[in-house]
Formats: sequence, structure tokens, C-alpha cells
Amino acid sequence: MNTFGKRLTLTTFGESHGPAMGGVIDGFPPGFKIDFNLLYKTIAKRRPGSSPLVTARNEKDHPEFLSGITPEGITLGTPIGFIVRNTDHHSSDYDEMARIYRPNHADYTYARRYGVRDHRGGGRSSARETVNWVVAGALAEQWIASKGIKVEAVLSQVGPVTAGDIFDGLMTKPEQPFSLDVNPEIKLAMEQVVTEHKKRGDSVGGKVSCLVTGMPPGIGDPVAGKLHAALAGAMMSINAAKGFEYGLGFRASCANGSETADSFIPISNEDENIKTATNFSGGIQGGITNGMPIFFSVAFKPTPTLMMPQCTIDTSGQKAVLNPAGRHDPCVAVRAVPVVKALTAFVIADYLV
Repeated sequence: MNTFGKRLTLTTFGESHGPAMGGVIDGFPPGFKIDFNLLYKTIAKRRPGSSPLVTARNEKDHPEFLSGITPEGITLGTPIGFIVRNTDHHSSDYDEMARIYRPNHADYTYARRYGVRDHRGGGRSSARETVNWVVAGALAEQWIASKGIKVEAVLSQVGPVTAGDIFDGLMTKPEQPFSLDVNPEIKLAMEQVVTEHKKRGDSVGGKVSCLVTGMPPGIGDPVAGKLHAALAGAMMSINAAKGFEYGLGFRASCANGSETADSFIPISNEDENIKTATNFSGGIQGGITNGMPIFFSVAFKPTPTLMMPQCTIDTSGQKAVLNPAGRHDPCVAVRAVPVVKALTAFVIADYLV
């Protein structure tokens, strides 16, 4: 499957070292004015080559819209087609990989699934695909912002350096002001961990945390269309994602019900949305929003490509050594922040159109 969404859909195409990435967005509301300057700034946050902490592949990541939006930026309600050209791919770096399966990559599984694979940068299994998601998510983010909904995401952990249980305050005292900002000293420590791993030719895992505010209650479908299931499905589609938790998350398995029940607060105004004294549910109950902030975290594994020799096998099943080549992120989670944000906005928009 190459399509996200049900009401608002995104179908993508392209390989990492092909001429371009691209997609078709269907179901986007008509008559909405797109702020192109803001759109390009949002997309640039995912761009490779933008920092010493990420891959040196240097792509402009400037989308070309082919349909669905007027030159003035007004959406037509018709399919929005776009491409993002690939201009800085070094396919020769991957010549050896045509006959070798890379550990922890999709080389072997793609070969078994399709009987053929594009070894150049991983083809369609490459994180290059995420540029399509960020383009669509940037459009969705502007639309849901017009409804008063805000999506924020932050790098909350790199290796052993963590911002702590970042949402604890939001769970226990949701009425108090909350900021998703990470302490500058912790940010610096995270950067140092990434830099150290990059120097060694190694990689490191991390975690991205996301917050959605302004969501009205009653959004989501019961049983098979639960909002948190849709969010989890989108997040687990991101390359290298290994875990998803929302609300109390995995800590719920060792918690007491008496300590984590979100009690309702009486209201005097019938028009006011009901609130809860705590928010261990993470803003979603029964798969439907209750009006409280939605928050979740996504865990990412270390980048499987290392700048050091790795033992593996070749396509005939014989022992082989994979020599380092190509340009890669030492920590996938760093550039996953705008991807998490974009897919969250897209999922939310899908449930609102």
C-alpha cells in the first residue's frame, strides 16, 4: 500500500535515487488559502544536508505543485499533485549493495516480496520517502491551524540523554501551563551524543514526542477507526520507528486504576466542553477525542547503516562483508521530528474533513 488516509488521502511514489519523489493528495478542502512561504519553511525542517548532525546529502526539497492549487495558493478541492526532484543522489555509492543484503534494512524483505529491489539508497524503502509525507502534512497543518488546532513535536531523547518523562505534568496537572520545549543543556548533550557516534561511524536511537492541542471532543470512529490507532499506524509507518505510546503509555501496565482515573470536573456553563482533572488517557477515550490535549511518543532505532564493516550475506546466501558507503543520518530521530509532526497533522485533518 502506498496510500495514507480515508477521507483525506495521500498516495505517494518515487525511489530514493530516482528522478523525483511525489504524491497525489485527494479530499483536501476547497477554497483554502495556502501560505507558500510558511509551507516551504516547514518542509525545509526535514531537509537533508541542513546540519552536521544529519546526512550530508544536500537536497533543496522544494515541491512543485502540478494541480489542485491555483497560482495564488487557493485549493480547488481537486487532487493536489506534486513532485520533489532528487538532485544530489550518489548512486555509485551503492553498487556493492546490489549483491549484498544490508543488516536491519528492507533489502531482503523487499526482494522476497517483489522478486526485485532497487538497491540505490534503498529505493522506496528509503527515508527519502518521508519528504512526500512532510509536504502533505505541511498543507494539512495549515488547514487544521485554521480550526484552532496546533501540533508540536520535539526530540525528547537521544541514546541515554533524555528530557525525562516529558508529559508527566500534562497528565497530572493539565490545567497548568505546559511547554514542550527541552532544556538547552539537554539539547546540547543530545547533540554531543550524536556527534560522538558519527565520529565513530556508529549510530544511536532516539525518541520524538508530540502534542496536539485545540482538538474538539467527539473526533474519531469507534472500534476499527479509533483515532489513536490511526496515529499509531501513521507513526509506525515511519522508517526506523520501533515503538508508540500515548497517554500513560507502557507505564499503564504497572499502574493502579485508583491513581490513573481521569475524573470529570463539574461545569456551570452548558456550552463549555467538559474537562478532566488529570489526563492519563492522553486526550482520547474509546478511540474518540475528549477535548483534552493529545500526546504521544515514538521510539526510533539506531540507523542500521554504519560507517564500519558489517558481516552479512550476499544474494546467493554466502558470507560477505558490507563495506561502509553512502551518506546517512547518525540518528534517525533528529530528522524524524518534522515527519512525526507532519503525519500527525495529516491524520488529524483526515478525521476532520
